[in-house]
Amino acid sequence: MPSLQETRTIVPLAPAKPAGLADLGVPLTDTSVVKKGRAHEYLQLLADGKIGRRFQDLRVIGIKTVEADVPSAKLFIQFEVFGDNTAAPASGVGFEAALFAGSQQLASLSSSSLFLPYANFWYANRFVFEVPMADFDQADRLEFIALPEEVRAV
Repeated sequence: MPSLQETRTIVPLAPAKPAGLADLGVPLTDTSVVKKGRAHEYLQLLADGKIGRRFQDLRVIGIKTVEADVPSAKLFIQFEVFGDNTAAPASGVGFEAALFAGSQQLASLSSSSLFLPYANFWYANRFVFEVPMADFDQADRLEFIALPEEVRAV
């Protein structure tokens, strides 16, 4: 059975304007802070070196805001994923991510699955993680880690 290799990419985070957030339902205030980063295309290879999965438009949006008088910091990770002639198992392994300030790792995030029901088609994925306010303030990049996984060839 073919196997995907662990693959990593870095998404730099920078302060940004709160534009383009309407579909996230963010309660923006005068004190809201937004950080954004993007990786346009990201490939996950099979053990034999062929492309096994494609990630496109990997976007990270960090939002620090107040809702109902409660401050919070959330990190949205969004991307499209394509099983390139490979079908994911029913219970996939998902991905991991690490939030960094320089070389210091601040937080570890993970999801146990991707929405990828069939091979050879693009699927939108969106995940949200609550992060400590201090970590949000310091964060300058996110490392996205596509985990190794056995897949079926199509």
